Amino acid sequence: MNHPDTVSIDLGARSYDILVLPRMLEVVHSHPALPEASSALIVTNRVVGPLYAENWVRGLAKRYPKVHVLELPDGEEHKNWQTLNLIFDALLQHGCDRKTVLFALGGGVVGDMTGFAAACYMRGVPFVQVPTTLLSQVDSSVGGKTGINHPLGKNMIGAFYQPRLVVCDLATLDTLPQRELSAGLAEVIKYGPIADMEFMAWLEASMDALLAREHGALAHAVRRSCEIKAWVVSQDEREAGLRAILNFGHTFGHAIEAGLGYGAWLHGEAVGAGMVMAAELSQRLGMADAALVQRLRRLIARAGLPVRGAVLDARDNAGRYLELMRVDKKAEAGEIRFVLIDGPGKAVLRPVADALVREVIDACCA
Repeated sequence: MNHPDTVSIDLGARSYDILVLPRMLEVVHSHPALPEASSALIVTNRVVGPLYAENWVRGLAKRYPKVHVLELPDGEEHKNWQTLNLIFDALLQHGCDRKTVLFALGGGVVGDMTGFAAACYMRGVPFVQVPTTLLSQVDSSVGGKTGINHPLGKNMIGAFYQPRLVVCDLATLDTLPQRELSAGLAEVIKYGPIADMEFMAWLEASMDALLAREHGALAHAVRRSCEIKAWVVSQDEREAGLRAILNFGHTFGHAIEAGLGYGAWLHGEAVGAGMVMAAELSQRLGMADAALVQRLRRLIARAGLPVRGAVLDARDNAGRYLELMRVDKKAEAGEIRFVLIDGPGKAVLRPVADALVREVIDACCA
């Protein structure tokens, strides 16, 4: 029986817990799931490090003989080979061996890169996710997707590599900029139309409380999001089929991020607009009704997110989107496959004719 503050991901020998609690930083060092190691490297960034790294060093020093800290530059535009190498530099400079554990203290960029570094260093050392943004707590820290961006495509280089533990400290959301909070809500909202319409109704009723950072509302949003993701990941760890539904809105969203340059729009902002485009596409295919699309658009707008796509090319905007979407990981043999709403609370992955996709892009972009 799970503790109400714990969500478990069932992956056999690679199973682990997600802890959802306020004020976790001070007590986590005694958790039994923490790997045994002779040294720990806390990977963070220049925004989060000054806020929380000192507490973590103090806590982990009770467990590990040596604790090191590495602060990376902040932002999606730094999720690349050069920054990844800084992690390897630190590990090698400190003489870290296989008895090392990495802690990813930060948002999705820090988590993705630390996990990828852990998968690669000495062919694999353990790591722990400590997500400090709403987006990373409800999505990127859970499920073992790690990686970096390439100028031609987002998250195209990486590995599936599961953490030993995920620690969602709700207190870290108190220091999150409002724009980042809204961006995180995109990854919360997506779970409604693809998996749980009751949760979508709860989000409609609770959006003001979430934007006001009420801990009770945030705890429910994080826990329910993690429960849905945990169920999906336990069915399909390596995205052979079902797990792709978690990318609702992401095919359009990743095109926006790559087309504008990483960091121009936050990931969640691009996903917000991308969900509207995917819902519109679903409606035009006769799979979702206009009322559901309108509800989703209204909820995304209330979260403070864009509901219109970006213009990536003034001459042939739809053509530019299509070009970028062909390098999406869900594309097969150059054929773009979209996550579509297949009735309330259900999603499917399927290809769509370019002509219809063009229509939707033209209709949905400012």
